[in-house]
Amino acid sequence: MENLQELFVEAGTLMLAGMIFVFAFLGLLIVFINIVLVKLAKKYPDAIVEKKSPSKKNNKKQDDSGVSPAVVAAISSAVTQYRQQHSAQK
Repeated sequence: MENLQELFVEAGTLMLAGMIFVFAFLGLLIVFINIVLVKLAKKYPDAIVEKKSPSKKNNKKQDDSGVSPAVVAAISSAVTQYRQQHSAQK
């Protein structure tokens, strides 16, 4: 029984050491990646895109969902036709 207790202590120690090693390795990996990203961001900065102000000609009123009324009407018509054809077959 005493031998079993020693094995459990050794297993727990190895597990704890492994977890600490993995945690430290991943922490160092994150620090290294962030350092590399900062250096690359300084060397290759993102391009600045200028936003154009919307012209008054292109200000068509749309739904909040962004789907045009013509598309909604076409889908509604197709669903109605489908229901009529399949209800008559029953």
